[in-house]
Amino acid sequence: MGEFKVHRVRFFDYMPSAIRTMAFNSQTERLAVARADGAVEIFNFNDNFFQEKVIPGQDGRAIEALCWVGHRLFSAGLNGEITEYDLENLRPQYTVDAYGGPIWTISSNSQGTQLAVGCEDGTVKIFAILEERIQFQRNLNRHKGRIISLCWHPSSAQIAAGMTDMITIYDAETGQATRRLLVDRAMGASKNKEVVVWSVGYLSDHTIISGDSAGKVQIWNGLTGTLVRTYLVTKWDVLSLIINASQDESSVIAGTSEGTVIQFQFISSTLDQHDKEWVRTRTFRNHSHDVSALAHTDTAVVSGGMDTQLVVRPLLDKVEKNTQESALRKIAFPHRSLVGCAKKAGLLLFQFPDRLELWKLGESEGHGEQHTHTHTLGEDHICCSALSACGGWLAYSTVSSVRLYRIQYNKTISINKVPKLPKELRSVHQLCFSSDSSKLFASSCQSSVIVVAVSQQECRYLHTLKHKTGEWKARMHLLCASDDGKWLATANTDCEIHIYNLHKMKLHCMVPVYNSCPTTIAIHPVTNNLISVHADQQIFEFSLVQKEYTQWSRRLQTQGLLSLWLERDTPITHITFNPKNPDHIILHDTYMFCIIDQSLPFPELNAVLWNQMTLKNLPVSQRIGQSHAFKICKIFQHLMCVSLLEDLSLVVVERPLLDIMSQLPAPVRQKKFAT
Repeated sequence: MGEFKVHRVRFFDYMPSAIRTMAFNSQTERLAVARADGAVEIFNFNDNFFQEKVIPGQDGRAIEALCWVGHRLFSAGLNGEITEYDLENLRPQYTVDAYGGPIWTISSNSQGTQLAVGCEDGTVKIFAILEERIQFQRNLNRHKGRIISLCWHPSSAQIAAGMTDMITIYDAETGQATRRLLVDRAMGASKNKEVVVWSVGYLSDHTIISGDSAGKVQIWNGLTGTLVRTYLVTKWDVLSLIINASQDESSVIAGTSEGTVIQFQFISSTLDQHDKEWVRTRTFRNHSHDVSALAHTDTAVVSGGMDTQLVVRPLLDKVEKNTQESALRKIAFPHRSLVGCAKKAGLLLFQFPDRLELWKLGESEGHGEQHTHTHTLGEDHICCSALSACGGWLAYSTVSSVRLYRIQYNKTISINKVPKLPKELRSVHQLCFSSDSSKLFASSCQSSVIVVAVSQQECRYLHTLKHKTGEWKARMHLLCASDDGKWLATANTDCEIHIYNLHKMKLHCMVPVYNSCPTTIAIHPVTNNLISVHADQQIFEFSLVQKEYTQWSRRLQTQGLLSLWLERDTPITHITFNPKNPDHIILHDTYMFCIIDQSLPFPELNAVLWNQMTLKNLPVSQRIGQSHAFKICKIFQHLMCVSLLEDLSLVVVERPLLDIMSQLPAPVRQKKFAT
């Protein structure tokens, strides 16, 4: 495996924001997740739960609810606005003020023609969904007190709205309230304390299911307005509730402020399968604090909340047991690299949502030295950032602008903003410097790459790299330049990888499309072969000169990767190489880093991926028997970056082992509208 001098960096204290709400699109198998900092993340459940898109947050943007309408995504929040997102350019497309104060909930009818929002002023407002915008239609009858939750009946004829001490059923056409269901205060709460209906669901047979701040899940007959059944499931709040509407509405999931997730099923308690009723069947304990967001797929329950983790819990009666599909998943960190490394200067760039931190690696085994913080200007959070290999340039982008800084280091670091940038360099999705730090590459909103020359005298536009056909392509999420300055590789969310010749400034070739999105790409400094790793954990090596997969890659695909590698649930986010040994490929995910030795044989499909520290303690005879290409090291926790410096020392950036839970409040939800 080889030995390296290791810089073990543990001061990147990145903390994901709490999950506020989520929405699942069963047509596209996409999950949208909104966090407390206003960011929206899109996960592709068809591609190993890969986080394929992130829409950066914004100061003051507080998202309370998300809603899919076909391929369109809407949100509503406490700023009183409804937002539709541009999912290709990863930004808000437009916002509409509902003029009802803070919005607590949003829902669309089953036909996808109308949106309903519940507002602070007690109104349910209906908006028509047009081809490119939404348009206000009417208010339903106003109620005294805020509308906290609502849900359409599948026929789109009625709307059930949850509020304080009450659920109101509206006729969606006339706007009149047809029934009011009074929520009992007596169970789990004192009689003089208001009960907030945090969540409500409306079934085809007019059954209404509610969850409230008294810890109750209640089943109602919406036709008669009578209470059918009450389940006291917690001492605190039932914050979220979701119905599996894609099948037969026979499963309901509730999330509580104690961190539990509870399933109810509509089943028969007798063998003859008659007289079905709602029965509490399962309780999951995968969170420590509020579970404020839920999604229900055909085979799994997805939950999230204050502890920042996205948990995918398969339902074992819907999947085959003891398979990868039946494994519990916890997604804690972004599926992209947030660390930049200046290999020649020993500088590290840490990207947070609202700021950048620049660190200089120390000469000793002590802590590194932090020299400066660079804060964003304005309200927009950071989309992407890049640090040049020489450590002389720093660039970052928000949804509205790009900024470039000149870094000079003597005994202290000075950072000077480049005042005038080319007009072509506006909002971009990815940034990358050439290995000699003379060029900056930026993937633009037009699915092209802008090439800019940077020097101490000026920043000058050079060229725009485009596809041969000129047709629109998906957003580029990965950029990589070769060490010799000849090649640039790009990858987009349509799983396409394009190779550009920088000497000729044109498209060189396109890698055969594989059906899983690339999570990271890199060009070998010696062979100029492209290494790509994908969301399904497959690895490919493509020769840029020959325009074909290498023999090593073909052998790997013929034999197949071992099952323990494919069953990993975190994506590879970074690749680097060992110039001293061209056969070594160094890559990592969140929990391990691996050196692939291309000179050694592949492991058998059922081989064990031994941790190298464990393997080192085995007898020589056993170690020889485990000699294969994949060398795994698992002594690190929460890996954010593994990179090799010019002096061949290894930089390992870990998130410090802080207890995330210790940074959160006690597991009792503070009433978010109390202030």
